[in-house]
Amino acid sequence: MRFQLKAIGQEGRVEALELEAFDRGGAVAQAEGRGYTVLAVRSRGGPLERWRASERFPVALFSQELRVLLGAGLPLVDSIEALAQKERHGGFRAALESIAATLRQGHPFSVALERLPHAFPPLYVATARAAERTSDLPAALGRYVAYAQQLEAIRKRLVNASIYPLLLVAVGGLVSLFLMLYVVPRFAHIYEERAADLPLFSKLLLGWGQLVEGHGLLLLGVAAALAVAAFSGMTLLKKQLGEALWRIPALGERLKLYQLARFYRTTGMLLRGGLPLVSALDMAGELLHPVLRERLAAARRAITEGAPVAASLERHGLTTPVALRMLAVGEHGGSMGEMMDRAAAFHDEEIARWIDWFTRLFEPLLMAAIGLVIGAIVVLMYLPIFELAGNLR
Repeated sequence: MRFQLKAIGQEGRVEALELEAFDRGGAVAQAEGRGYTVLAVRSRGGPLERWRASERFPVALFSQELRVLLGAGLPLVDSIEALAQKERHGGFRAALESIAATLRQGHPFSVALERLPHAFPPLYVATARAAERTSDLPAALGRYVAYAQQLEAIRKRLVNASIYPLLLVAVGGLVSLFLMLYVVPRFAHIYEERAADLPLFSKLLLGWGQLVEGHGLLLLGVAAALAVAAFSGMTLLKKQLGEALWRIPALGERLKLYQLARFYRTTGMLLRGGLPLVSALDMAGELLHPVLRERLAAARRAITEGAPVAASLERHGLTTPVALRMLAVGEHGGSMGEMMDRAAAFHDEEIARWIDWFTRLFEPLLMAAIGLVIGAIVVLMYLPIFELAGNLR
């Protein structure tokens, strides 16, 4: 994305600059690298360019390509510059050029990544910093790529499992809205003269039809206002929904298991990358639910005081029976990182089996519920006609 900057040059004059960068921080870093003192930054471009700038940097793809180039014998700076030259996305190319410029100034790779917080998460920066201590950056990149692919596989499985239910809800909702907003008001005209003879629920449906017929614009405005309010409070709504799901016993346990599996996998990757245990726990703890994060803080204090790792995590509810035994073996054998990876893989398979079982049960129930709602609306509309046909007989 392009940015317009107002900065003081080396000669003391205020100048206007136009730079392309991944974010505001990258634009400021480029200007300061040229000897300017930045006074103001303003983004330049239309809605399409701002949307492109909001895209996430492809960290996994970047790691894979960088690993291949380093494995072929290219120096780190040359590899980054080669990736920048082939990149077509302006913001991504600017981010890579910023990394190359920082490296040419003599700074470590982790510092160059740290200057682009919107592109590279702290977990990735920590992985690079640990690799710098052991001089095995290609291996660290390989571990991160495998970690990202495993998390992406779980995420895709969750998304695929939710597509069909969401499609059912959308179609059922559209059909119900069509009946309630178009068909029911027209049936209301037919039944107006026989309103006293209608069953109770048919009267309610008739009242709704008359309300839509007489105040359709008002109802449309209220619906639009509610939609805007729901969209504005989406973050709060998602948080409240998440809290409600955690309180459901069976579902809450599965959500906890998913969080623990991701926590084990992240901690295992950091440990195998050379990070100390406490630092790895702190970084992986950022991925946990606030309730589990508080438990991890208590377990971390116990670990720093000399308590066994597996026992501390188990005491604060951060293990499962299988994970507890694996972590105990890893702690005694000095292979904690590997055992955490194995525990995560075991629980990922368990989560996958539960998702398959849940979708097979939930989809028929959802179809039945939608069918009942639509069927009830249709029956209530036609019930007076059925009664009239019975009286004619």
